[in-house]
Amino acid sequence: MSTPTKTELPAKYVPAEHEPAVSARWDAAGAFKADPARVLSGETKPYSIIIPPPNVTAALHLGHALNNTLQDVLIRYHRMKGFETLWMPGTDHAGIATQTVVEKRVLAEEGKKRTDFERDEFIAKIQAFKDEYEERITDQLKAMGCSCDWGRQRFTMDEICAKAVREAFFRLFKDGLIYRGKRLVNWDPVTQTALADDEVENEEIEGIFAYLRYPLVHEAKPGDHSPVTWSELAAKGYPGAEKFPEDDQAFVTVATTRPETYLGDTAVAVNPTDPRAGALKGLRAELPLVGRVIPIIEDSYVVLPVALGGDENDAKAKMATGFLKVTPAHDPNDWEIGQRHELPVINVMAPDASISADHGWDDYDPHHGAHVFVGLSRENARQKVLDEFKARGLLEAVKPHVHSVGHSYRSHAAIEPYLSDQWYVKVTDDRLRAAALRAMTEDQRTSQLMLPRESNEHDGKLRFYPDRYAKTFEQWHENLRDWCISRQLWWGHRIPVWSVAWDEYNIPKEQEDQHVLNYEVWIAEGRISFGGPPTGSESKLDRCYVCIGDPKDAEVIAEFEKYGFTQDPDVLDTWFSSALWPMSTMGWPDADKTDDQFDGLLGAFNPSSVLTTAREIITLWVSRMVMFNRYLLAGETDGQLPFPDVFIHAMIQDGEGRKMSKSLGNGVDPLDIIESHGTDAMRYTLCEMTTQTQDVRMPVEKDPETGKNTSPKFDKGRNFCTKLYNAANGFVIRMLSEHTGGEPASVAPGDLSVIDRWMLSRLARATKAIDEATGQYQFSVYAQQLFDVLRADYCDWYLEGVKPTMKTAPAQRVVIQQVLETILRLLHPVTPFITEVLAKPVRELRVGAVEGVTLPDGRDPSLLCTSGWPGVSETLIDEDAEARFERMQNLVDAIRKVRAQHKVPPRRQITLHADPDMVASLSGLGQVTETLAGLDAITTSAPEGEAVPFDFDGVELKLSNLADEVDADTERERLQQQLKDLNGSIGALEKRLSNPGYTDKAPAHLVEETRKKLEQQQAEREAVNKRLGELG
Repeated sequence: MSTPTKTELPAKYVPAEHEPAVSARWDAAGAFKADPARVLSGETKPYSIIIPPPNVTAALHLGHALNNTLQDVLIRYHRMKGFETLWMPGTDHAGIATQTVVEKRVLAEEGKKRTDFERDEFIAKIQAFKDEYEERITDQLKAMGCSCDWGRQRFTMDEICAKAVREAFFRLFKDGLIYRGKRLVNWDPVTQTALADDEVENEEIEGIFAYLRYPLVHEAKPGDHSPVTWSELAAKGYPGAEKFPEDDQAFVTVATTRPETYLGDTAVAVNPTDPRAGALKGLRAELPLVGRVIPIIEDSYVVLPVALGGDENDAKAKMATGFLKVTPAHDPNDWEIGQRHELPVINVMAPDASISADHGWDDYDPHHGAHVFVGLSRENARQKVLDEFKARGLLEAVKPHVHSVGHSYRSHAAIEPYLSDQWYVKVTDDRLRAAALRAMTEDQRTSQLMLPRESNEHDGKLRFYPDRYAKTFEQWHENLRDWCISRQLWWGHRIPVWSVAWDEYNIPKEQEDQHVLNYEVWIAEGRISFGGPPTGSESKLDRCYVCIGDPKDAEVIAEFEKYGFTQDPDVLDTWFSSALWPMSTMGWPDADKTDDQFDGLLGAFNPSSVLTTAREIITLWVSRMVMFNRYLLAGETDGQLPFPDVFIHAMIQDGEGRKMSKSLGNGVDPLDIIESHGTDAMRYTLCEMTTQTQDVRMPVEKDPETGKNTSPKFDKGRNFCTKLYNAANGFVIRMLSEHTGGEPASVAPGDLSVIDRWMLSRLARATKAIDEATGQYQFSVYAQQLFDVLRADYCDWYLEGVKPTMKTAPAQRVVIQQVLETILRLLHPVTPFITEVLAKPVRELRVGAVEGVTLPDGRDPSLLCTSGWPGVSETLIDEDAEARFERMQNLVDAIRKVRAQHKVPPRRQITLHADPDMVASLSGLGQVTETLAGLDAITTSAPEGEAVPFDFDGVELKLSNLADEVDADTERERLQQQLKDLNGSIGALEKRLSNPGYTDKAPAHLVEETRKKLEQQQAEREAVNKRLGELG
């Protein structure tokens, strides 16, 4: 007799009673610690993932649970495959988001604003907040089962990452890829900082189209602009002038969604093909209340109204007047027009988007009446402009208009185009953009952009899954604008640039030589770099800018500050440090000069293996990581990619297709699901939901006991885990402990029964399918294979079928144990906790092996997470056993259907009457059929009493002993309903096969399956009709 399992498990699996202990075992064993030396020595291959760092602003949501579950599945799978795995954890400082949250907290708790504190004092408050939430996030990730290398956890503002930021900024600055420029930026008036284009979210709003009349005047001396009359315009051939009183002052009507910006207008534009353009040459428009006289210019950007030849299908043409107010300081398109025509730029707003005369409104004159607008919010100013124009008879119309307006992704306030001096990365430079496009695989890249520079071995290796997202990446780079990287915040990496106005940069003559010598030496040493406007620009800067490589370089800083230089107060965009994440987390730029935790990491694990992320940050993050990794590592590794694969997972929505959010109250907290269902149930459900679609829906409802949001979808995951535990602990472990002895050390598949060979064949197919699905990031396929092989194949068919034989079949007991141990390993990446709990007692029952099934020990066989991935040879795929078993399954299903229709009690044994050919086809499966179908016998003899016939594969079979007596009326009613169902199904199949769109375009095997199903149901209908005829 074999020794029973030594590990005792409770009858019921309660996740909360096991998961903390399992986590503690993993941590104590150092199971997730990566060893780069094994990679660098050639002992094994690397597999690494750099975690998308969650923001330190709040607890993790279900989207985080999904993304991190998928990453963990990949890491655990490859760890078991023998790869040296590194999953690098970390968090992001999230500049705008974190500062905004802390500002609100401090205001609520202390009644103070940020500006009431010294900069360092307020940053300390944010740091304390960060420490609190970072610890919470780490605990949540561990609760989710994330097998990260926790000893290497990083933060985007820790000293290692900060050094990488300084080095990257310095190199880009020195190479002319970072510059200072004055241009329109996306301004968030709430957080009062600039935003990059991809930090702006467009929303449809219900706005207006206001039609404002600008009086026309002659071009004359300043202050002496006489009115233009309609008669003058008529004389010049102005179409429609004759409709107005001859002596009235003429006007042009502009249409705008933002009347308040008229205060900053510096021109009115007209399309040169407009028939009115010629009559307006030499004339000007005067802005009411402002007093500014502005030119009328011609520009082809202006949309012609439909009445004057505009496109009748163009929504803009339908609303247009043909005259465009040009406000270079407050509209990006107007800015471009202003640059073409060298128009003045007049900013009429303060940073909070209120109307102000103190931020660039150089010709403000309160005597003209514009003072009535100063100090108003932009919304109030909009209405005030309409009121003032209406009072003067200059408001022609106001029409409702739904249009798209950019909003801040953080404050959700409407973005204000705002003229400002900011720092930019020249991502449009071929050294960055072209390198990113060259990275794409050739079959996914369609860009016609010139890609200068000879290609290298790292080009053409970046692949997106699903591949539709490659187009998003490509189109972003085709339409790229330089990246604004400065933010008017305190929390973040402060820009390492010092500057002084040129007219204040005065060096005493006696110090000049030494000063020049100092910075020449420092330039040569790579400690400083002087910068200017963007390469190729003719503009000049009014300040001298110097980038200091190390902001702690006291000698250099003291020298420059002595001559009036001050450090830029702004910080870098959060995404700048995030773009360096694949390198900074591994110690770059001094990976081998820091400490042991970084030694060899960059060489062993960069590039990482895959990035899994959401589609909304393909532009914000993926693009920039590719550009930075390729550029900054160009000299060391020939511009390699940060990762070859990018998997974009689906977005989780609620049951109505809405994004989950706090404001809607439809979010689901992953910790609540872990508490109610267990971590494994949550992970399995999330994997099963991860199809190749763009979005997946999860119905949300209130838990009646806790009042918390949950979803019935998680019940399937819990039921799956319960089935596993009950099958393993409630049956296999117990039965193999009680009935052991005589098991062979090695079992040859050819010596096994049909059901055993079938189970091994199904196991081999599942293992192969899981390997293929994992390689293609098809997580739902992986989860479905687990469900099929465990619940359907192993539990519902195999274990039920071998119950009568396993006690007396030693070789079969080996198969039972080997298959279960293999399934546990297949399951482990998705459901790590419950499989770790079951692994030890199941492994203790191993007394023999099946040829073709290998279960490697791995690095530490005492833990499932570090055991080897199972090897199941494809030679175990037995098509004959599968075909025979599948036919038997269909027969059992048919018998069960008849039992259900006749309401035969589950324990009642019935008899199957079949012809000799049918009985012969069940050779080797007769006992299994009897067990699964609840039969007392399978016989070729005719039934002695009443029997119920049924059709199976075109052959009439009969079942007897269903009841003491079969009621003819009940049987007739049953058959009539069956006939009705068959007629409906046959009609649908015939309709499908008569549709050329299906037969010509659907896969051939599906069409053939449909034809076979039709034939089977037609035969079954014939049998039902025959039986009805017999009943009369």
